[in-house]
Amino acid sequence: MPRFNPPPGWPAPPAGWTPPDGWQPDPSWPPAPPGWPFWVDDAPATPLARRRTRGRRAGLVAAASVGALALVVAALQAAHGEPSGPTSATSSARSVAAGPSAGNRSSSEPTTASATASASPTATTTATTTATTTTTAAPTSSAPPVPTTAQPAARPGTALAALATLRVAGRAPKTGYDRARFGQAWADVDRNGCDTRNDVLRRDLTRYTLKAGTHGCLVLKGTLHDPYTGRTISFVRGQSTSIAVQVDHVVALSDAWQKGAQTWTLDQRTAFANDSLNLLAVDGPTNASKGDGDAATWLPPVKSYRCAYVARQVAVKSRYGLWVTRAEKDAMARVLARCPDQRLPSARAFRLGGGTVAAAPATTTSAPAPSTPSTSGGTDPRFGTCEEAKSHGYGPYVQGRDPEYDWYRDSDHDGRVCE
Repeated sequence: MPRFNPPPGWPAPPAGWTPPDGWQPDPSWPPAPPGWPFWVDDAPATPLARRRTRGRRAGLVAAASVGALALVVAALQAAHGEPSGPTSATSSARSVAAGPSAGNRSSSEPTTASATASASPTATTTATTTATTTTTAAPTSSAPPVPTTAQPAARPGTALAALATLRVAGRAPKTGYDRARFGQAWADVDRNGCDTRNDVLRRDLTRYTLKAGTHGCLVLKGTLHDPYTGRTISFVRGQSTSIAVQVDHVVALSDAWQKGAQTWTLDQRTAFANDSLNLLAVDGPTNASKGDGDAATWLPPVKSYRCAYVARQVAVKSRYGLWVTRAEKDAMARVLARCPDQRLPSARAFRLGGGTVAAAPATTTSAPAPSTPSTSGGTDPRFGTCEEAKSHGYGPYVQGRDPEYDWYRDSDHDGRVCE
């Protein structure tokens, strides 16, 4: 017997289940691939089953033939003034369908039937039409109707419409990937005098405080309403506290590397790594658990934010021509099916300033300035190298503006260190 065969991503039905009349699949399920076989036979039919199937089909055809002949006999009886009740007509039709027995066949029967049928074309045509209709309506298979998986057309400008334009391909090898392939971490690509990490913190934090003398760049503390977990997190700049809030690449750099970025130039990858559209300040541990996962392997714990999250991934991949895997696209489609009108987000330029500026440390003339800058009085912790400082979220430092500039070597003599 045929078995219902659900497409990939649909829940497996109980054994022997068949869809009831009027059944439709859940809109959140992925669409079935073109030409998907909804009904399959797990084992070939036995000779006995094939004989039974042929017997059922022969019975259906015979029943249709008897019904048609009954109409013809009734018409003949009416033409000769004979009784034409349903019982006698059906009995006569069955006799005709069975054929005349040996010894009782008359040579005049075919001529009489043919002549009478010719005299009553209307009755013959009606009987033939009825027989044809009956035969067509008779089922030839016990399989229930195939459920439809048609999806409504996505509206232009929505994330769902943009998703349909993304190319589907397999994940390329991760061979050769390194964070340095995407340029210097948090480079000041927009040349506003501030690194990208602090740009994102100013955009995403509330009630933040800026360090004096940094021209509205460096964030000392603030409050994050984390979109991934729904938690409220207090951010305090420091060697052991800054990690509580991290800046997430919504489309991970490693994921981009495996889906098209390997062929880019260094400048293109650096721009991608610092694009405001692809960056969010989020809970540190949650960002670490995401790793380089795509939508098929990781989504934010807060389900109400998943539409906005996936829409941002679609916007980034569409903007940079990155492809998606089949599993990734199906996962995105399932999320966006719940919010078909979700619009694509857009990139915004970072702005300096805002918030509250911390008071500058008091200066004194009673003692000479220390030869080595102190980590107190609002300066950042001092590290052995710029690489260490940047790995903890500090830098860049500008000559004449930041006392931390004097702690590190300006190898290119551009007046900036730890860029």
